[in-house]
Amino acid sequence: MKVKVYPSVCTGDIQIPPSKSMAHRAIMCASLAKGKSVISNIAYSDDILATIAGMRALGASITMEKDTVVIEGIQSLPQTPLQVDCNESGSTLRFFVPLFTLSGQPITFLGRNRLLKRPQGVYQTMFEQQGHRFEQTEQQLIVQGALKAGSYEIDGSISSQFITGLLFALPLLEQDSVIHIKPPFESRSYIELTLQMLKTFGVTAEFQDNYTLYILGNQSYQACDYTVEGDYSQMAFYAVLAAIQSDLYCKGVTSSSKQGDKAILSILEDCNCKIEPKQEGYLIHKSELTATEIDLADCPDLGPILNVLGMYAKGTTRIYHAARLRYKESDRIAAMEEELKKFHTDIITTEDEIFIKGKPSYGCEQELSGHTDHRIVMSMTIAALCSETPVIINGAECINKSYPNFFEDIQSIGGRIEVLEP
Repeated sequence: MKVKVYPSVCTGDIQIPPSKSMAHRAIMCASLAKGKSVISNIAYSDDILATIAGMRALGASITMEKDTVVIEGIQSLPQTPLQVDCNESGSTLRFFVPLFTLSGQPITFLGRNRLLKRPQGVYQTMFEQQGHRFEQTEQQLIVQGALKAGSYEIDGSISSQFITGLLFALPLLEQDSVIHIKPPFESRSYIELTLQMLKTFGVTAEFQDNYTLYILGNQSYQACDYTVEGDYSQMAFYAVLAAIQSDLYCKGVTSSSKQGDKAILSILEDCNCKIEPKQEGYLIHKSELTATEIDLADCPDLGPILNVLGMYAKGTTRIYHAARLRYKESDRIAAMEEELKKFHTDIITTEDEIFIKGKPSYGCEQELSGHTDHRIVMSMTIAALCSETPVIINGAECINKSYPNFFEDIQSIGGRIEVLEP
């Protein structure tokens, strides 16, 4: 898909879509619970569809309605080998691995683009230490053998998704377990989201100290109804757009949220952006932005759009603890550097840092590449809306991974976007 984005002043109200992170977790917990759960405020992105398909394969009955899923939990685990397509969803794959092996059957996980090139060494070490099967190629991952209850040690600097995967499965084992997290512990907020969701569905797991999780064994998930909150990572695109060019009221996010990407608010405030809390969200004001230093350790998904923020902040923005961006749907550091240079942005990167010297205005005469990465496409769209020249973006269809209605929502607040090739 190729789109042309025209310079546009966007203003008004925007309803922020539901949190993909929370939806993954709610669907999985409801699928593991005996009885019926109703999960409301669901957006059917490709990632969420992958999780729904996977939990159906594991035995859950899931009925998809307009923005709601009705889930009858798994009665018994499959007794035959399974093949599960995780599409491009890293969360789906890493959340699934420990859980699916409880069936004792060979499980073949499939994926697209870079998914199976992304590091899975944390699980590989666990499986090999326990004498289980773990075979990974760029086309598939085959595992067999249920992980045992006990003590696990995980490097906290790699990905919280491995910890969450264990947290879904370990409560179902007969014995108690402990997860020891080796510092530095990055993306801790995602573990807090998992613990919050487990508690909602009647499962207990808790921190004993900053680096130790204790999980009671022999637990069972309890069915319940749940409404997914708005997504701060998606709100970040609109918040940065508003801060650069025109006030926007971002609706549908909760001030009590534990999402790590809620950090977008404090980051913008550090950049001299005025933010006004409202009953249903936040009014983000256009502001004279100034550069700051941004730690991505707990909010890596904000990385691409914060590059765009840096373009317009007076001074030099430094983004650090960014190395994990290189192992996402694309190498997001390299991708953003390549595309922002087409805007003649003053950007320098290292393995772990990004430096951007801001200026008031930009133009772009070259076509942009989406790098098969939804967050790159959405970030480039925001950059294009704020530029002085129309910009063409290739590979724009990858927004379907997390936010299929992104372009329609941009148009609803005044953004002009033309689809050149469907």
